[in-house]
Amino acid sequence: MENQNLSFWEHLEDLRWTILRAAIALVIFTIAGLIFMPYFFDSIVLAPCYSDFFLYRWLCKISSHTSILPDFCNQDFQVHIINIRLASQLLIHLSASFWLALVLTFPYLVFEIWRFIKPALYEHEKKNVRWVFMFGTVMFFIGCLVGYFTVFPITLRFLATYELSPTIVNQISLDSYMDTFIMLIFVMGLVFELPLLSWFLSKLGLLKRSFFNKYRRHAIVANLIVAALITPSGDPFTLMVVFLPLYVLYEISALFVKPDDKLAKVG
Repeated sequence: MENQNLSFWEHLEDLRWTILRAAIALVIFTIAGLIFMPYFFDSIVLAPCYSDFFLYRWLCKISSHTSILPDFCNQDFQVHIINIRLASQLLIHLSASFWLALVLTFPYLVFEIWRFIKPALYEHEKKNVRWVFMFGTVMFFIGCLVGYFTVFPITLRFLATYELSPTIVNQISLDSYMDTFIMLIFVMGLVFELPLLSWFLSKLGLLKRSFFNKYRRHAIVANLIVAALITPSGDPFTLMVVFLPLYVLYEISALFVKPDDKLAKVG
């Protein structure tokens, strides 16, 4: 290990510079986000509010061949976002720019974490951890894309068109829309880090391959429940759109965990 002789204060100094570089990157990308946010907001953030969104058009084509899907061909679908607080648009501009910067700088933040812990690792550990960090970064972006292109639009479409009574008119506030938008996309990004978390717990000896075999049926039920909560429309197709990625994540996570016999040999 390269820095095994470094003092506590030297480690602290390295950590300080790591945090400083990460903060500078966030600030730079946040400023860029502030500049481009009006265009990004109209073309990306608000895109699921209109009937010509990619997912709706694709599901409309599929629904013409099957009756299990709800109506995604309604060309009149449009979600009208209203602002009910004086400072909301300014605050959303600032917060959305920060969250966008956080997503865009995620690979660099992972690199900074890797650079900080790298000197403390042995050569064989460096090779494994490098690929795991890269995989975790890719999975985070895939999760965010799944959240944006599938989970959020389906949830928005259902909730925006749901009627408890025809006399009630849905008026979606800007704050409510953005809270749901950010939550679902980032939650999906974090959920896709499950393989990385499984690998880490396996390295600590807290997770074994037999766990995934033993609780596979429980995982299927749990993922179905989560998918049903995320997509409350009730039709089997949209349920499967969310369930299948979650279940595939479960199986991928199992591949990142060492078999029980290898763990026993290490112990």
